[in-house]
Parts: sequence; C-alpha cells; structure tokens
Amino acid sequence: QVQLAESGGGSVQAGGSLRLSCVAPGSTYRSCMGWFRQAPGKEREGVASIDSEDVSRTRYADSVKGRFTITKDNGARTLYLQMNDLRPDDTALYYCAAKPGICWGPSLGDSDYSYWGQGIQVTVSS
Repeated sequence: QVQLAESGGGSVQAGGSLRLSCVAPGSTYRSCMGWFRQAPGKEREGVASIDSEDVSRTRYADSVKGRFTITKDNGARTLYLQMNDLRPDDTALYYCAAKPGICWGPSLGDSDYSYWGQGIQVTVSS
C-alpha cells in the first residue's frame, strides 16, 4: 500500500502563490505522479503530472499552463506543485496521486492512478 500525505494548502488572495507538497514512499521513484483537484459540484480533474524517473517529462491541464509547475525530488521523496498567479477558480480540494509501476508517460486521467492522498484545501479569494 502506497501512502501519500499532502501539505501546504491554505487561503490566498487572487494573484498569490502557494506550494503544495506530497511525501511519497521510495517505491514511487519510477512512477507517474500527479496532482488533481475537485471543486464543489464539479468532477475531479487532472492538474499536472510527472514521470518520477525522468522529471523533465511533465504534463499540464490547459487551465494551469504557465502558472503551475510540478516537480519531484526523489531524494527527498517529495512531489511539489508550485502554484502562481492563483485565481478564484483554482479553489478546490487538491489531491496527490501515484500510478503503480513504470511511468510510460505522464497522465492526467484519474482512472490511471491507484494511490491517493486525503486531499488538501486551496482557497483563492478575489
């Protein structure tokens, strides 16, 4: 069982920044990992994903390109999501996720991921 633990959420005004962190076990060193979010009344959506073995391989949702950056420090076993220029519609519960096995390419499909954190709230006020 892979346990993931997010931290770093909170409240910020529009235009501000937050950095989310997710501690992952060493077994994820070759896994696809991703950040997802779910706003009230909406379906969960993929925000960003990364190939842990080749961290230059990333994928982003169009809505966050140029504002969010996903990185992973395998030595620290931590996944990050740097969120800049936050907007009110970024308000959601954010989840860290890991896809078991080798990462053949970063994916934003939540059905590809088997392991999930409990989620952390991000609230952006206008």
